[in-house]
Amino acid sequence: MSLRGGDPAEIGGYPLEARLGSGGMGTVFLARTSSGRPVAIKLIHQQFAGDEEFRIRFRQEVAAARRVSGAFTAAVVDAAPDAEQPWMATTYIEGQTLAQRITANGPLDGAELRRLAIGLAEALRDIHRVGVVHRDLKPSNVVLSPEGPRVIDFGISRAVDQQTLTMTGRVIGTPPFMSPEQLQAPRGVGPRSDVFSLATLLVYAATGHGPFDADSPYMTAYQVVHEEPSLDAVPAALRAVVESCLAKEPEGRPSADELLVLLRDLPADLGGAVPNGSGTGRTRDMHTQHHLLTRATPSPATPPGPGTGSTGTAIGRRLRGRWRPVLAAAVAVGAIGGGVAAVTGDGFGGRSDGDKGNSVAAPGATLPAGFAPWHKTVPGGIEDIPDELRCVAHGDALFCGGGGVVATRVRASDGSRVWTAKSPGVPVQGMHLVGATDDTVLGYRFAAQDAPQDPRSEVVALDANDGGELWSVPSGAQSTAVTGRTLDAVVVGSTVVTVDASNSRFEARDAHSGDVTWTTPFPAGTQCAPVPAGPRFFAMCATNAEVEALEVRHPTLHVVDRATGKLGGPVAVNGPAEPVGVDDGSVVLLHQHMEGPAMAGYDGVARVDPATRKVTYAPLAKTYAGTPGMADGTVYVSGQTGLVTALDPATGRKKWSRQTGVEGAAGPAAGPGALYFSSATGRVVALSPSDGRVLWTTDPQADGLTGEQGASPRVTVAGRALFVAAAKNTLFAFDARKPPKSG
Repeated sequence: MSLRGGDPAEIGGYPLEARLGSGGMGTVFLARTSSGRPVAIKLIHQQFAGDEEFRIRFRQEVAAARRVSGAFTAAVVDAAPDAEQPWMATTYIEGQTLAQRITANGPLDGAELRRLAIGLAEALRDIHRVGVVHRDLKPSNVVLSPEGPRVIDFGISRAVDQQTLTMTGRVIGTPPFMSPEQLQAPRGVGPRSDVFSLATLLVYAATGHGPFDADSPYMTAYQVVHEEPSLDAVPAALRAVVESCLAKEPEGRPSADELLVLLRDLPADLGGAVPNGSGTGRTRDMHTQHHLLTRATPSPATPPGPGTGSTGTAIGRRLRGRWRPVLAAAVAVGAIGGGVAAVTGDGFGGRSDGDKGNSVAAPGATLPAGFAPWHKTVPGGIEDIPDELRCVAHGDALFCGGGGVVATRVRASDGSRVWTAKSPGVPVQGMHLVGATDDTVLGYRFAAQDAPQDPRSEVVALDANDGGELWSVPSGAQSTAVTGRTLDAVVVGSTVVTVDASNSRFEARDAHSGDVTWTTPFPAGTQCAPVPAGPRFFAMCATNAEVEALEVRHPTLHVVDRATGKLGGPVAVNGPAEPVGVDDGSVVLLHQHMEGPAMAGYDGVARVDPATRKVTYAPLAKTYAGTPGMADGTVYVSGQTGLVTALDPATGRKKWSRQTGVEGAAGPAAGPGALYFSSATGRVVALSPSDGRVLWTTDPQADGLTGEQGASPRVTVAGRALFVAAAKNTLFAFDARKPPKSG
């Protein structure tokens, strides 16, 4: 809806475009970032701004939303909880709310209902894993986005490790979707309260009404606390699961992890309700039972230990009453079949071949001498700014850099640090390690806030053995505007190519000595960025006017002579386009689909043959949103909620598409027989390159935001060893044949 008289023109520097809605606590507006990306801004009503208790609650909402950003939620972009009129900006998620969908089209059924149930359970699992209880799950707080359901509005959520505010005389929430403990003892509400609310949501989605509907909120609250739910219209298979979630006592309900196992055991088509609520028999989805085996049965080679929630023993100890048979039957069937789980085309089920499903490394691949799995954090120059590293492996060394770390050398075998060079300034998102040669490591250093005389950013060369600084040079920083990728310097062989501080030329230096080997000015009236392409090196250029307007729609590509720096003739590309890799010597670019000033995804693929200077274009069947990448002759786009799509770089044809549980993933990193995608939380998924089968998935390893798009691959492959970078300068490593078990 359009803005009204009295609405502000902008909030926090974000120009407003429309009202999205208004509630008791605030109004939500549609706005744009400086790059044109749509955001939703929640502006708190003026009358609450002077209420200190409310301000504390709003600060908690912002903190909770940041804590779970991207985990099937809306990522926080900006916030000002202490402003005169507090506000918070999140990514704008397009789609109807569950309430709008049911009102307009009636209840869900079949596969659509099953997908919703599993998607919401995954969201709840990830929210709880970072220590947050939502406390207000209801139909208007679930958005049905094209990539799956998203949970929004953490207005009354709290961290499990946080003291709950004392709100004397107030019951906060929505009675038809609240748990009994929320109505009776709100200070003691825990994660299983959300499980109760999720079950009421699923009943509403399946029937169009809640399990405790009454004529007044008071009668509804009484029914929630004292009476049995009305489930007659719920499909029988789903009813067996939600009934267990609606137990009056929290201890009688499954956890979000256990609920997800139960939901994945449901048949592909839930069917309709059974008269009088009787009968729960069904034809089982055999693929799902194989999946459940890996989540509920210990590996024969690894006996379950205490507290290992991923084993059948640990889950079995927590089974309760009515829902014990559902999971027990699945484990029994799975124990007969064996095998390792994988996700099939509809997002569930499937398995790998035989007992080698976890073995994605080639038989001859090796591990570093003395290798054992490890998990480390590398301190940076600014300790309170979380960031990510990127790494390259050289022999027994792992070189990493990014954020507050120019570069660090760690031992591949155990993660112990040999040396670290820190950056004193505020890091730039996406600028990580430049690269490494046999004797030199190159990274970025950012100037400290109290040292304005220093170059804003520099490329720094460090001795690979001891970390001693060899040389440094100020660096330009316009590559993102030109190519869509933050890549202002590249290593080509034993040479490093940088953009000078005035953004006017390329400079090539010997990586170790720093001696200049050539300089090449940019074509008149343009700015350029380096594009590495295997042994080749290209320049991508755009006019000054397009760069300044952040609308590069007519870029040109030039082959660069590695020995002299001479630029080849320009090859015009229909833009905006983003280079993603090389296939058979041709540069591959994805064409960006723009909706106004905002980039909505990719709708085409272009190939530039440097020998003939010929450009070919192929449209994609649809617009794919997410993070692009390329490996072994295939283009991949990984969506923010875990959907990975493989595309042919010559024809644009979709090879396969696979739903994974890794939200906000970057990749791919290619290893023997597998592709690896990983998110800022350190969750990793291994996919089969041929058909996208999920070989295995790990649990998160760090508390990170997963709303970032365009991130470079976080996984480094060295034989059988996988080195993974995650949020807050977290690094961890494991054997690809023995990935950490997923709980």
